[in-house]
Amino acid sequence: MDRRAYRLAGLVTVVLAAQSVAGCGYNTIPTKQERAEAAWADVQSQYQRRADLIPNLVATVQAAGIQERTTLTEVIEARNAAVATPLTTGQLSDPAAVQAFVNAQGRVTAGVRSLGVLVEAYPQLRANENFLNLQSQLEGTENRITIARRDYNEAVRDYNTSLRTFPTVIWAKTAFAGEEAMQLFNATDEAQSAPRVEFNLNGAPAPTAGGSAAGVQPGSPPPAR
Repeated sequence: MDRRAYRLAGLVTVVLAAQSVAGCGYNTIPTKQERAEAAWADVQSQYQRRADLIPNLVATVQAAGIQERTTLTEVIEARNAAVATPLTTGQLSDPAAVQAFVNAQGRVTAGVRSLGVLVEAYPQLRANENFLNLQSQLEGTENRITIARRDYNEAVRDYNTSLRTFPTVIWAKTAFAGEEAMQLFNATDEAQSAPRVEFNLNGAPAPTAGGSAAGVQPGSPPPAR
């Protein structure tokens, strides 16, 4: 057999070996992991969109002459706290980190729903095109968050299953022994409950987005700027 034949035989062996490895599930775990992380990036993108919309909505409410301190303070403080509680893909297997993120975003959801109740209490907002437009964008974003969160959970379930089932469990305990199951993202009970709104009108402005959330209690004056 000449040198060319040896090279051809070697190439065939490599190709067959690669197909064998792929066929036995070696690539399944990293592929599903990347899919779950990509789904998480979409969740984060939608939450960031919501965080960007909230200050504009609050400013529109204030511009309409409505200074409902408690609700405005709570929604902005919840938004700021959520922005200060990021969750990286490396933390998706950390139950405590995921729960902290879930809780922070749940408070924002509850705050946004409370802010929406202002429409019923203040008829002038029903005629405010800017408010209605922003409210519509927020509602659309909430829907996209729900879809993104569902897609992420499905990707995580698929990935986690691959860590426990044959034949990929073999690779999970050998080549990918350091990989851990990811945490599902479930809405908090607080986010699913009916919003509580206490109207407190005294003309005090709500805190600005990006400010500190420390030391602020519902009904208390906003922190000094």
